Amino acid sequence: MSSQRREDWRTLGGIEVPKIAGPEVAGKPPYTRGIHDTMYRSRLWTMRQYAGFSSAEETNERFKLLLDRGQKGLSVAFDLPTQLGLDADDEMSEGEVGKVGVSISCLDDMRLLLDGIPLDKVSTSMTINAPAMVLLAMYVAVAEENGVSQSQVRGTIQNDILKEYIARGTHIFPPGPSMRLITDIFEHCAEEIPSWNTISISGYHIREAGSTAVQEVAFTISNALAYVEAAIETGLDIDTFGPRLSFFFNCHNDFFEEASKFRAARKLWHDLITERYSPKNPKSAMLRFHTQVAGVSLTAQQPLNNIARVTIQALAAVCGGTQSLHTNSYDEALGLPTEESATVALRTQQIIAEESGAASVADPLGGSYLVEMLTDEIYNQSKSKILEIEEMGGALKAIEAGFQQREIHESAWQHLTQVESGDRNIVGVNHGVLEEGEMPPVLKPDPNLGLMQQEKLAILRESRNQEAVDISLQSIREGAAGDTNLFPLVIEALKHDCTLGEIIGAMKDEFGTWMAPSGF
Repeated sequence: MSSQRREDWRTLGGIEVPKIAGPEVAGKPPYTRGIHDTMYRSRLWTMRQYAGFSSAEETNERFKLLLDRGQKGLSVAFDLPTQLGLDADDEMSEGEVGKVGVSISCLDDMRLLLDGIPLDKVSTSMTINAPAMVLLAMYVAVAEENGVSQSQVRGTIQNDILKEYIARGTHIFPPGPSMRLITDIFEHCAEEIPSWNTISISGYHIREAGSTAVQEVAFTISNALAYVEAAIETGLDIDTFGPRLSFFFNCHNDFFEEASKFRAARKLWHDLITERYSPKNPKSAMLRFHTQVAGVSLTAQQPLNNIARVTIQALAAVCGGTQSLHTNSYDEALGLPTEESATVALRTQQIIAEESGAASVADPLGGSYLVEMLTDEIYNQSKSKILEIEEMGGALKAIEAGFQQREIHESAWQHLTQVESGDRNIVGVNHGVLEEGEMPPVLKPDPNLGLMQQEKLAILRESRNQEAVDISLQSIREGAAGDTNLFPLVIEALKHDCTLGEIIGAMKDEFGTWMAPSGF
C-alpha cells in the first residue's frame, strides 16, 4: 500500500472534507481531539499484526509475508518460557516451547527471527515484560551486527510489570527490583536508543481479564504515574523519559464507549502530568497509544462473525485517534492465525484507511452529543478511581492489597452473569445460535520444536567460551547487588553467548522471585 497521502479530501460523493470539523483543533493541549493537527491525512497509523509462533525461522517467514502485503510494523509474540525468562531446555519449559509465541533463548534465535528485516526502516513492537531488558538488548545487538546503530532502531517494548501483577502473572522478580529494571531501561534508552519507546503501559490485559472501560483507563494511568514517580526518584527528569512513554489499550465492541475512552484517556494523561510535573516538553504530556482489538470478545462459535467484530473495534480505535493498530484474526479463539486469516485482518485495516472516510478528518466523532458525554463521564470516573488508588499509597500498594485484582474479578463476574442470564447477547453464543459445521483450519506449531531448541542450546553451551560466560554472569550479579545500570552488562553477556535463562538466573540470585498473595 502506498504511503503517499492524497491532497484532495472529498467524500465519495464529492463533498469537500475539512481537516477537522468544529471550532476546537487537534494537536493542541489537552489533546482530546488527537495529538496531531492533521492526524491520518499526513500519516496513517502503523498497521501491525501480532505474530510469533513455533521457531524463529517460521516467524521470520510470517513477518516477511506481512511486510510484503503492506504491513508497516512488526509485533512480536513470545512463547511462555521466554516471557518467564526460561530457556527452551529448562525443565519448566517442557510442553510450552513455541506454543503461544516464538521461542527465543539466545542471541542466535534473535538473529534468525530478524534475518533480512530492514531494522533501520521497520518499527518493531515486542510484547515482553519481566525479561524486557534482555530481549531489547538482543534486538540492539543484532541490529548493530547488521550495521544499524542503536540510535537508528525504532520500536516499543511492553516492559509493563505492574499490569503483570494485576492481570497476567508473568512476573519474575519482586516489585522493587522489577521497577529498578524499568528505570535502568529508561535511563539507557534516553542516552543510547532515543527513538525507542521504553514502555507500553498496558490496559489491554487488564481489559482482557474482565475490567470495564473506566477501570482500564484508571488502572493503566495509575500504573503509568507509578513509573513516572519511580523514574523521578532515581533522578531522571520528566522530559528525559516522558516523551518516550507509550500506552497500549484494548478496543471492545461498544463502538461509542471505546472511541470516547481514547479521547478521555488523552485528556486525563495531559491534565495529570501537567498539573503534577510541569514538563517543558509538550510531548511528555502527550498520550500516544497502540490499540489491539479485543481477543476476549472473539468467539469459537461461528468464527467468521469475528470479522465483523474486529472491523467495529478497529474503526472505533481509528475514530479515537490511535497511533498504531493490531487487528486480530477471525480464528483467534481457535488457534494461531493462518496466512489467510492474518491477511484478512490486515486488509480490514487497509479498507478502513482507504475506503471508509474515517481517516479523512481528525476526530471524526468530535461534537457528537453522545461521544462528548461519554468522554466527560469516562474522564471523571477514571480520575476518581485514580485518586482512590492514590489514597491507598499508589498503584503498587493497591496491587499488594489486591484492590485492582478484586475490582476486575467483580466486573468479569458481572459480565459473565449477564451473558448466562441472557441480559447481554453474544451472537453465536446465546443469540443467533446455529448448529456448528466444519471449523476453519488452524495453524499448529511443530511439536518437535522443544527438542530442536534443546539440541541447539546444547551445541551453543559446548562451543562457547565458558570462562567469558561466567565472568559476564558474575558482572550481572554484582551490578544487580549495586546500583550500576544493568543494560550494558546484559548486552556484553549476550555477546559472549549467555542465554536468556542464564542472565535472568543471575538476576534472580540477587533479586529473588515473587509470588502473588493467595486469593488475588
